[in-house]
Amino acid sequence: MKRRILTRNCGAALACGLLLMVNATRGAMAEPAPAAVSAFQSYCAAVEARLARQHRSPGGFLAPFGPDEKNAQERMRGGEPIIERVTEPGFQIGLRGALLHHWRGTAFAPGAKAAQFERLLGDFNAYPRLFAPQVLRAGVTERTGDRIEAWMRIRQHHVISVTMDARYDVSFGELDVQHGYSISRSTRIDEIGSPGTSAEHALGPDEEHGFLWRLNTYWSYEERDGGLYLQIEAVSLTRSIPMGLGWAIGPYIESIPRESLEFTLNSALKAIRE
Repeated sequence: MKRRILTRNCGAALACGLLLMVNATRGAMAEPAPAAVSAFQSYCAAVEARLARQHRSPGGFLAPFGPDEKNAQERMRGGEPIIERVTEPGFQIGLRGALLHHWRGTAFAPGAKAAQFERLLGDFNAYPRLFAPQVLRAGVTERTGDRIEAWMRIRQHHVISVTMDARYDVSFGELDVQHGYSISRSTRIDEIGSPGTSAEHALGPDEEHGFLWRLNTYWSYEERDGGLYLQIEAVSLTRSIPMGLGWAIGPYIESIPRESLEFTLNSALKAIRE
């Protein structure tokens, strides 16, 4: 009984802390400062340079699976994704008011083919089915060769629900028929107020909360060992935790990027097995 009461009280404190953050920070630094955007872009440029080096040869196409790669491979072949933080806990980009998050997930899909996964990634019209309930709607506005301009309506639910409209520039590439990758860079993210009602609207700079300012997603996939290794890296920029609320919601806020990446990876695994 005591444990049940403690869990309930912790959940209530978490909800109150998050709502305090929502209300107390509305309109305060609702958009990232130019220095934060510049730091995010520089960080992503370094990530993309490293990925470009990886993608030049099949020998190191994927990032290492951790310090014990043999054990990680066995776990993945047993159906367990490997999720790891690439940035240090609480990593700050040198500017008060912003946080950069970088997570990597790797999994193994027995019997899957690289071409099969490439088709799945490019089928944005199927995203609401494949990545439900997070993706509500999705589509392509322009397609030129291996490059796509796409949009998605996303709903995140973590104590409270947040709906966002996001636009992405997505490109695809391959080393050979067994090795491929994609790069997705957000070009605009709007938080939506009163979604699904006649009053629905994109929140202005003085209304939004900064739950997600930028998001770049990088897929790498390699066909070998009788299946397909999938690796996803997500780099996001969000508002930092307001002073005084770190004890209540810090771990929760920092867990959201991990949970989102894990959901995306598991959904992709499920989709490729269907």
